[in-house]
Amino acid sequence: MALKCIVVDDEPLQQELLKEYIALLPWLELAGIFSNGNDALGFLKEVKADLIFLDISMPGLNGVEMVKRLSNSPAVIFTTAYPEYAVEGFNLNAVDYLLKPISFDRFSKAVEKFSHTWVNLKEENPDSVLVKSGKKEYRIKVESIHYIESMGDYVRLVTATQAIITHGTMVQFLDLLPARKFSRIHKSFIINLDLIDFFEGNTISLKGKKLSIGKAYRESFLEIWRK
Repeated sequence: MALKCIVVDDEPLQQELLKEYIALLPWLELAGIFSNGNDALGFLKEVKADLIFLDISMPGLNGVEMVKRLSNSPAVIFTTAYPEYAVEGFNLNAVDYLLKPISFDRFSKAVEKFSHTWVNLKEENPDSVLVKSGKKEYRIKVESIHYIESMGDYVRLVTATQAIITHGTMVQFLDLLPARKFSRIHKSFIINLDLIDFFEGNTISLKGKKLSIGKAYRESFLEIWRK
């Protein structure tokens, strides 16, 4: 199944270049091209996308601000002419950061990095997920995941018996895992709600491990926790 993507860039030449590159990769499906972040946000409220090729420097709503406004963001590959934005881009768990002018080889490597990070089985309630770490592939039962920790452009999946580090973003795994069982409590943590020992103040005990709830995530956590 093709990965559905959109392009958000205010430069017509860059739009056409990315459109050509996307057409060369059979596992990508272009769902839309937008010149500004507001139009893209409106589209994403109605249509689900897997990946955004997103320019950072745009008039009005820039790429960083757009990602922060998305409640359930697709994976993001930033595209920009300004290398100084790289750190901020990766702080938002971007899959990759492409510096203009973008070659097809660099573009295809970024897409391959995303598509091989993890395999979404496209089930409504998957029992397990496939993740790749180095040359190894692991099938992990969803119920066995204690928590997922962000590590820049990697994540660490922690179970009772192992911790696996793989390329990926928090939003990718939030999209993959059942929402009624997993919740993001901090910019760095997604937890398995079924494994909570207790919740007190701004602290969660998860199988004996203490984790803090970020102020921005407290309300959404409580909404799920108290259902």
